[in-house]
Amino acid sequence: MSDDLIAAKGLSKRFWERKTMTQMSQDEWEALCDGCGKCCLNKLEDEDSGEVVLTNIACRLLDDSTCRCAQYDIRHQFVPECIVLMPSNIPEHLYWMPQTCAYRLVHEGRPLEDWHPLISGRADSVHAAGVSVKDKTVPEFEIDEDDWEEHVIEEPL
Repeated sequence: MSDDLIAAKGLSKRFWERKTMTQMSQDEWEALCDGCGKCCLNKLEDEDSGEVVLTNIACRLLDDSTCRCAQYDIRHQFVPECIVLMPSNIPEHLYWMPQTCAYRLVHEGRPLEDWHPLISGRADSVHAAGVSVKDKTVPEFEIDEDDWEEHVIEEPL
């Protein structure tokens, strides 16, 4: 987002560096999302070690071409288990969040990546950098759950 776009949306410049997550407005909180789509990938967790790995199997609501939820505002009607990230629950969800996730980075006191739209000024920079799941997923309804292990991928993509 350019400085002009940030101002037009009512966002403070580099707000994530000056505010705690609990101080952010809803618009600022939502703007932290880089639009990579990785959080919408199905994950597998090893019962013994607790290790979590990504698959290229997307939630049924993920639009693979935009890396956005096709029904974001009403997603829980379709996917009741979808997790709503909030400042209060970030610590309990860090174990499955992508390494490049802005929520994770800000929580850990690390800077946003150069390709993050809030840094680059361009919404498509996450795709141009090759770190999104754009055009790299398969819908969950096409893959039998017994075959999910065959779809494990490395992160970042």
